[in-house]
Amino acid sequence: MKVLVIGGGGREHAICWRLSLSPSVSKVYATPGNPGCATIAQLVQAGSYTPSGYLALARSLAADLTVVGPEAPLVDGVVDAFETAGLRIFGPTRAAAQLEGSKIFSKQFMTRHGIPTARFTATDDPAAARQALDEFTYPLVIKADGLAAGKGVVIVRDKAEAVATLDSMFGGTLVGDAGLRVVIEEFLTGEEVSFIALSDGESVLPFEPSQDHKTIFEGDTGPNTGGMGAYSDSRILPPAMRQTVIDTVMTPTVQGMKAEWMPFKGFLYAGLMMTKDGPKTLEFNVRLGDPETQALLHRLDGDFGELLMEAAAGRLNPSLLGCKPGPSVCVVLAAAGYPGKVRSGDLISGIPEAESTGAVVFHAGTR
Repeated sequence: MKVLVIGGGGREHAICWRLSLSPSVSKVYATPGNPGCATIAQLVQAGSYTPSGYLALARSLAADLTVVGPEAPLVDGVVDAFETAGLRIFGPTRAAAQLEGSKIFSKQFMTRHGIPTARFTATDDPAAARQALDEFTYPLVIKADGLAAGKGVVIVRDKAEAVATLDSMFGGTLVGDAGLRVVIEEFLTGEEVSFIALSDGESVLPFEPSQDHKTIFEGDTGPNTGGMGAYSDSRILPPAMRQTVIDTVMTPTVQGMKAEWMPFKGFLYAGLMMTKDGPKTLEFNVRLGDPETQALLHRLDGDFGELLMEAAAGRLNPSLLGCKPGPSVCVVLAAAGYPGKVRSGDLISGIPEAESTGAVVFHAGTR
């Protein structure tokens, strides 16, 4: 197969890397890719980074399969464009991608289908939002409805902080139009788990559990980032609890989407809080996580290309998904100043030395 990967971050480098190791894959393309992807894939430019631009590129390459890394193209409808044209692509349609594209849709969907989640209020009215604050205790969570590049979730400690956050959301200064509708929800305590599965629209095939770490400093302190690291270890969730997550979260989600005429095909990511009352769903993503992907695909055993091709064709094949027994750890090395204004131009050294020890170095934001 010739496979086109859409995206250019660390997640996409890991996808290209794993595809390049697949016996079924003869050629990997990445658009726009990055310097790391370029060592294992051919970088190609789309005429426009839109659904029609990606479709034209896939046609020109005669790609057998396209794999979508980030969420924005999915929410924009890239899968719809490919399916209409009869080209094979792995990911959810625009309608199904609402699970990530709209926090309000996601929360209301979970309510309709009895999927455990935090108590919440959703509104587009600033006055109603401020009034709803009195229904919760602190800390509480305020979420922008739309895509916000990881900046749309704020944990507030008191009412003054909550009001200030709502003002910046509705005023457009925090996350632009993504914050013109908000979700206010109770703060859950417990251990967070990233639970990612493949779906062919009918059933789910879970990867091993993983966990990512967001705060910049040691000891879970400092501002949130896009992720400072992740690890995958089968011991994160015992088998019985893993089955509980499948039975109460993953399967009801896929079946619920099918029942609402939005069958979900792609990577389904449930961000979970393992509370004393059992797993509760913090959010859904409709793609692989970053940096969880780097840890997960490092453990993967089997033909990743064939696995995705079969799933895209509606034939989920559990025999194609294997996993190495040991845990894996992804450590993120970030530019000075991250997650604020970063210093650019610093030389990155030591990559060959790291790889000589058995590590794999994935690129994100390098030039």
